[in-house]
Amino acid sequence: MAAKKLLIVESPAKAGTIKKYLGKDYNVLASMGHIIDLPKSQMGVDLENDFTPKYITIRGKGQLLSQLKKEAKKADVVYLATDPDREGEAISWHLANALNIDPQSACRVTFNEITKTAVKNAMKHPRKIDMDLVDAQQARRVLDRIVGYTISPILWEKVKRGLSAGRVQSVATKLICDREEEIENFTPQEYWSLEALLNDPASKKDFTARYYGENGKETKLNNAAETKSVSDDLKNAKFIVENVKKGQQKRNPQPPFTTSTLQQDASRKYNFQAAKTMQIAQTLYEGVNLGGKIGSIGLITYMRTDSLRISDDAQKEAVEYLTNEYGKEYVNPKQYRTKKSAQDAHEAIRPTSINIKPIDIKDKLTNDQYRLYKLIWERFAASQMASAVYDTMQVTIDAGGHTFKASGSNVKFKGYMTVYVESGEEKEKKEKMLPPLEEKSELKFKNLEEKQHFTQPPARYSDATLIRELEENGIGRPSTYAPTISTIVSRGYVARSKRQLVPTELGFVTSEIMKNNFSDIVDVEFTAGMEEELDSVEEGNIQWKKVLNEFYPSFRDSLEKAQKNIEKIKIKDEESDVVCEKCGRKMVYKLSKFGKFLACPGYPECKNTKAIREGTGVKCPKCDGEILVKKSRRGKVYYGCEHSPKCDFMAWYMPVKDEVCPVCGGLLLKKTGRAGKIYCYNEDCKYERKAGDKQ
Repeated sequence: MAAKKLLIVESPAKAGTIKKYLGKDYNVLASMGHIIDLPKSQMGVDLENDFTPKYITIRGKGQLLSQLKKEAKKADVVYLATDPDREGEAISWHLANALNIDPQSACRVTFNEITKTAVKNAMKHPRKIDMDLVDAQQARRVLDRIVGYTISPILWEKVKRGLSAGRVQSVATKLICDREEEIENFTPQEYWSLEALLNDPASKKDFTARYYGENGKETKLNNAAETKSVSDDLKNAKFIVENVKKGQQKRNPQPPFTTSTLQQDASRKYNFQAAKTMQIAQTLYEGVNLGGKIGSIGLITYMRTDSLRISDDAQKEAVEYLTNEYGKEYVNPKQYRTKKSAQDAHEAIRPTSINIKPIDIKDKLTNDQYRLYKLIWERFAASQMASAVYDTMQVTIDAGGHTFKASGSNVKFKGYMTVYVESGEEKEKKEKMLPPLEEKSELKFKNLEEKQHFTQPPARYSDATLIRELEENGIGRPSTYAPTISTIVSRGYVARSKRQLVPTELGFVTSEIMKNNFSDIVDVEFTAGMEEELDSVEEGNIQWKKVLNEFYPSFRDSLEKAQKNIEKIKIKDEESDVVCEKCGRKMVYKLSKFGKFLACPGYPECKNTKAIREGTGVKCPKCDGEILVKKSRRGKVYYGCEHSPKCDFMAWYMPVKDEVCPVCGGLLLKKTGRAGKIYCYNEDCKYERKAGDKQ
């Protein structure tokens, strides 16, 4: 017998998980994201007819849409359960129109987590499609389309084909370029520090005190002469403890993750790019088969959110678990205040059940899934725990009229830090307590260290710091951070250097054009204001076409001026040392959507191209060829022989240069990270050592 009810979700993985919960009465199918959208080949917005969008069935999705129509006709009722956000609401609206479902009927189902309880409960409370959410998505989509499809052709004509401009990506590129200019224009300022190594005779313990100033007033040491003058004064000085201040300090846990804070912490702790974090989080949300009685279950709540709220049920479960695991004194349940602009219909990112401990399901997850789930689980658990308490001591020391200060702390009660430690707290928690010093006691002087320093320029942005900057300035929303960074890198405006985002010449040129001709588009405050207007559409306070009508007239004027004023710019391709074997020219670096490659500058006469070869300088243990740095189809770095596929040498970890295994003389590999080690490639040889240790 055919299923009476049809439920349409976005992904096949989600469909498989939900089908097991709902049983034989339901047919669960996936739309594979958007089925209907604006065309790629043209703007698809009628600027002369009140910004009417021209929606089409996406190329390649016609057969899927036909299948959905066929199944919808068979079903007694159709439910639309796409993702619980603006984008998901718009997909449901398009599906409703395509399948002849009344958007005002109770056809829309949303769930924040994919668990049996959440899904079954959601099915009991279908609602009509939220047109305010749909209109907010339409406004954003049309606005971005107008900006991108009108500025990009100007950039193609004046600079280079293939360039693009975007409402959020242009601001992000400008931020990175502005930071680079700050760094280039930075003038280092010299300063010095003085540190005294002292000994407390009573406890016989050493500690370090830092020079503060004269007679209790802070004094800067600006150069070597000033520092030497103080050092000379201290030669015969007695170091006397002048003041001891003891106290306690609380350190509060952080709230559970939002999209941006998850991306930031995963970047800092695991060096995950924002797009990778979201890809892994998606798999955890859609469902993982844990086997046994549990079967397939979504492990985390919806991962695109800026809300800090958690459900009462989740909090109750957390309190019970934490009390049993750690004791009442470690538990302090709380709700965190969410910023005004957040979509509070969602929860924060949390495990769907705190009782599913990361270690218990490690063998069911990939390594990256495990690490990200563990991070989410620990952060949520810690958010419902008591503050950590430190005993602190601050000491002022007089040395012949010169003041030194020292401070120390010691964990009295670990609280939430039993479970989770912030990225920045890892170094701090190693700080030691000072000896039990008494006022008026004399300390034994052991050594004085003079150090020259220079002020440092601001750091380049990383994924984590750029996301934080965008969020703090109200630019973009949870769903846009990762794609924005991916776009500016793939377009060649920004390059990655280790964890840093570095602007290219192309990025500088494009950003300068945008600043000079489209100042509003790259203005942080203007862009943040547009985000607020889009939020107002979602709240039902403003019509979406009104936003566009207010934006477009001045933007159209800027377009006309830019077309006249921008002069043609020739960006010279970066030359390599590689000689084209076909015509003898030096090849240049080019960029495609797959990354950098080498091309002959003689195009179209010479069309020679080749992949960039990145050597390691290490010989292959199987054939004496050079081991090269390579990338898998999914972009993961590995190491393979230059003679591949004839030679099958392959390793996931970096070969060690200028060193061989001291036991068997074989190739050594270096594994990085917390469990970093250097070990022998030869499986029969068991040699290994910690990465930091010398041979």
